[in-house]
Amino acid sequence: MNTLHELQEQYKVVQGMNLNLNMQRGQPSDADFDLANPMLTIVDENDVVTPSGIALRNYPGGQTGLPEARELFATILGVRPAEMIVGNNASLKLMSNTLMWALLRGLKGSERPWVNESPKMIVTVPGYDRHFSLLDALGFELVSVAITPDGPDMDAVEALAASDPTIKGIMFVPTYSNPTGDTVSDETVQRLVAMKTAAPDFTIFADDAYRVHHLGDDPAKPLNLLRACEAAGNPDRVYLFGSTSKITFAGAGIGFMASSEANVAYLNKLTGFQSIGPNKIEQYRHVKFINSYPGGLEGLMRDHAANLRPKFEAVQEVLARELGDGRYATWTNPKGGYFVSLDTICPVADRVVELAKGAGVALTPAGATYPHKKDPNNSNIRLSPSRPPVAEVAQAMEVVALCVKIATLEYDAPG
Repeated sequence: MNTLHELQEQYKVVQGMNLNLNMQRGQPSDADFDLANPMLTIVDENDVVTPSGIALRNYPGGQTGLPEARELFATILGVRPAEMIVGNNASLKLMSNTLMWALLRGLKGSERPWVNESPKMIVTVPGYDRHFSLLDALGFELVSVAITPDGPDMDAVEALAASDPTIKGIMFVPTYSNPTGDTVSDETVQRLVAMKTAAPDFTIFADDAYRVHHLGDDPAKPLNLLRACEAAGNPDRVYLFGSTSKITFAGAGIGFMASSEANVAYLNKLTGFQSIGPNKIEQYRHVKFINSYPGGLEGLMRDHAANLRPKFEAVQEVLARELGDGRYATWTNPKGGYFVSLDTICPVADRVVELAKGAGVALTPAGATYPHKKDPNNSNIRLSPSRPPVAEVAQAMEVVALCVKIATLEYDAPG
């Protein structure tokens, strides 16, 4: 085992390499974007009316999206086309719009607007920083529960939801959670959809961003939340969200959501005051491209997995080799998604990020995976290997492992 002095000398050598590596955010690589390049030209002057009879250049078409798009993206969320709303380029926009209408008017079945109730939202930690910042901006009080290998800690969720009528819902990632890669178990789904809640309009906001982002041949297959809610007698309890941001183009994808047909009709009426409808040409571009891709959506996702899998393997190889004795850190080995979650044994995550930055490796800031950027254990670091080439991922992970060792020995040093 190296001494702290020896590790610090290695660190100086790395600093002299003038690295500029980035493992900070879960962006697709250019190789992933290249898969979708044919989409740029797949719609032409012959595509002015869709097979369903919608004129792409004119206003009519509706708030819920093209019939062809609703049919296609329903297959991702495992729902019926009539339960879909297909929008523009961000599922986060659809999520924020739903929450804002809930605050201003309440959701279907609400007794009053949520803004009048000082609303709270259960969130899982470690979790997705954009969920936390969105809820903060809208005025929700965040109530944290742990994410487990089976999804949200259901003992905690059930106790909270049953005891407090101002807790209006839960927001989490059900498949390959950000950042841990955990997926809800069948038992967790059944408990979520059937549990007693003090708020009669308690709502599940499930951001299923990684539903089809499998890394191997053993994909997660969680129970469908919408179907489970329906079977439990709570058909209006859940809203599902997803997008093609990591399927086609990150900045020019399609966001979509699903809920009961009654919820879709309720939201459709409200959003009709905001816009005549979404970008139909962009939706049709995606429909034509994905349906024409060899193997369709499954074929496209297999090709994405071929790009991503070696990067995740590089992360696991370096971490196991350098930190595998259990003294310094633990980490996840997900079957899909875009992240690996690393937890330092000692409370040194902020120091690891600082050291990595000094060595030319940008990491997600410590605390980002917790509300208000405050990790109570100062241990969690989200690793994002998706964008850099494999060689850079491996090189960055060597630096991260070195920094974890240094930070741990510094913390343990006497005095």
